[in-house]
Amino acid sequence: MNVGVIIPAFQEAAAIQGVVRAIRAQGLAVVVVDDGSADATAAEAEKGGAIVLRHARNQGKGVALRTGFAYARQHGYAAVITLDGDGQHDPADLPALLAAYARGGADVLVGNRMTDVARMPRIRRWTNRFMSWLLSRMMGQTVPDTQCGYRLFRCDVLPELPLTAERYAAESEILLEAARRGLRIGAVPVKTIYGGERSKVHPVSDTVRFLAMVWRYQRKAKQDGTRPMVR
Repeated sequence: MNVGVIIPAFQEAAAIQGVVRAIRAQGLAVVVVDDGSADATAAEAEKGGAIVLRHARNQGKGVALRTGFAYARQHGYAAVITLDGDGQHDPADLPALLAAYARGGADVLVGNRMTDVARMPRIRRWTNRFMSWLLSRMMGQTVPDTQCGYRLFRCDVLPELPLTAERYAAESEILLEAARRGLRIGAVPVKTIYGGERSKVHPVSDTVRFLAMVWRYQRKAKQDGTRPMVR
């Protein structure tokens, strides 16, 4: 299968080479989008065997994803997997995503970490559950872990998923757009890995951005009458 992996990365020099090597060992191409890092993220990713695309300045995860998706479409990938470069997403879970893709039945697959939350920080667990509950209601599809960035997309649906949000809210916006366009969203259990790394997700500010994105989305839904609304 012509599947590539996209890793949006910012200041991930410590972990990115190991993540890339573990993916490359499974025979998959890796594209790292270095989102304006001031450290050696790009150099370490290249040492691991990744194709590196660089932003001159930090623009946020949403923009990095757009850059990676454009590359995937231009290079004829059938599907693309997104994951984080900090080591929290285990490359050992890639075969499960690929097997689910091969079976068919879903246009988008989202990793589900909520089957094992013992090591997940409490505030993140609560935040994930609230956001997943709200988005699932809006989408009319149950997605247990809407905040998981470990995902697989069929590349032929990527042009249908325009992004306006620039940072972490973009991942929620992608799912709302997918549901609005009638795409099928599946879930695949993945491991929860938390070490000593500091999360780049800020529970307060990123939750505010998430709610602002939802408000904008709902407002536009009311105007055009085509997008899912909370029931």
